[in-house]
Parts: sequence; structure tokens; C-alpha cells
Amino acid sequence: MHISLKPGERIFINGAVLRADRKVTLELMNDVTFLMESHVMQSDEANTPLRQLYFIVQTMLMEPSNVDASRMVFERTHSLLLAAFENDEIVEGLRNVGDLIAAGKAFEALKTIRGLYRVEETVLAGKPKIQQHGDKKREVA
Repeated sequence: MHISLKPGERIFINGAVLRADRKVTLELMNDVTFLMESHVMQSDEANTPLRQLYFIVQTMLMEPSNVDASRMVFERTHSLLLAAFENDEIVEGLRNVGDLIAAGKAFEALKTIRGLYRVEETVLAGKPKIQQHGDKKREVA
């Protein structure tokens, strides 16, 4: 796998932080856990339930020495979110995230969580999402 970095950009690989001083392309020759800086969420950005879950999964990737503690927090938070959300799309996404984490695919779990942000915004704003089925419109919370 080839990864291109811009000058000053960081990448997190197996818990290590690397910064490029110039434009560079890295070739990852084996299986590694990595996270690009553009996908790293700062703690103050974890201001919704799904963003908090994202931050927990991100911590699992970035701090492999604390993965057991982070996994316990993930499991507790994940089960609470499954119980709290009623939106089918979010619940299905959360189930998928749980399966991905169980399979050791934290990076894919992060992508899945990011994909749910817009639905979460709609739910938290109390605005029903309109789905169109044939000639009928249906509100979905």
C-alpha cells in the first residue's frame, strides 16, 4: 500500500507518530495499523454520541498499549448507544461497527461511524428524515 504525505503531515502507524518534512510517499510492506492525520479527531470535537464512539475507536488505533482499556470503554459505550438510538440506519451501522471491532477492523469501523454523522445530526436536531417510497413520503426519526 502506498501512502502520500504532504510536508508537515502526520501519520500514526502502530502507535508511533511520524511527520513528513517534505512531500513523501510511503510504501507499507506488511499489515500495520495506521491513521492519517486528516482522520484524527481532537477530544473537543467528540461532542456527539457517535463522535465520542469514534474517538474511543481512534484511541484503540493510536494507543495500542492501552487497547484493552479502550476496548472496555468501547463495549460499554457501544451497548449504551445501541439501546439509546431508535433510528434504523444508526442502529444497523452500530451493529456493523461492533462486528468490525470484534474482527479487529478498527479502521473500517471508523469509516462506518463517519458515514453515520449526517444521520446523527438529523436525529439530534429532532428533524425527521424524509424517505420516499413510490408515491408516498414517510418520516423516519
